[in-house]
Amino acid sequence: MTQTPRISFEFFPPQTLDASFRLWETVQTLAPMQPDFVSVTYGAGGTTRKLTHEAVATIHRNYGLNVAAHLTCVDATKAETLEIAEAYAAVGVTEIVALRGDAPKGAARFTPHPEGFASSVDLVEALARTGKFNVRVGAYPEAHPDSTGTASDVEFLKRKIDAGATSAMTQFFFDPDTFFRFRDQCTKAGITAPIIPGILPIISWEGARKFATRCGAAVPQKLDEAFTRAIEDGREELYALAQCTSLCDRLIEGGVDALHFYTLNRPDLTRDVVRALGIQPEVILEKVA
Repeated sequence: MTQTPRISFEFFPPQTLDASFRLWETVQTLAPMQPDFVSVTYGAGGTTRKLTHEAVATIHRNYGLNVAAHLTCVDATKAETLEIAEAYAAVGVTEIVALRGDAPKGAARFTPHPEGFASSVDLVEALARTGKFNVRVGAYPEAHPDSTGTASDVEFLKRKIDAGATSAMTQFFFDPDTFFRFRDQCTKAGITAPIIPGILPIISWEGARKFATRCGAAVPQKLDEAFTRAIEDGREELYALAQCTSLCDRLIEGGVDALHFYTLNRPDLTRDVVRALGIQPEVILEKVA
């Protein structure tokens, strides 16, 4: 019997009324699954900064969850970025996911603000220096689109850990061996902080393929063929549950004790996978935003 893992979930802030209802339904559905923490993203280029803060504060206040707020280096001075962090601390949120961030809309690549943090390493170091935050970071088991390869990604991750980060969540991947190879490289590089695999429950194979292309995640041919057959047979949802549960089982068998789920604010498949892993809801929460 496999060990029951610790779990965490990622949400994104709503930009419409319908999206707001979907977020709170997602939180309501997944909060009883006893996550270690939940994280809330920024939009591309930091476009949802205010919405992220509102969502983080509401989830923390109304659901009592340990919330990690995403914070990026995009389009802000160092003072402005640290002011946002202090605003989180003021409402009792002391977990930060420190990221460089994607380029603003219309820009070909990330360019630091003239008075901003040049990289996530600098941001981690500044947050750690305050002594107020547990800082988490991103990791890339397949090469980041802006990197020269996995070796440089591992080196950069070590710099972030050395700067004060306590753990990392990876970009999603489809083959467990991708994660195991990356973990081995990190161990060889002297990284001892926990590296949590990022899991993408596949709600739509078409959408997941497009997402993978943008993120640089390799799509195994066998997986593509299997999803194509499942869609033709009207079994996409059933296969998605089996595929994600199997991926998690393989990771757990390989020594992984924590999983981070990218929910896309669609909770049902994530909930079903988590339950298949042996985690049952603790309570039914009645609070609403």
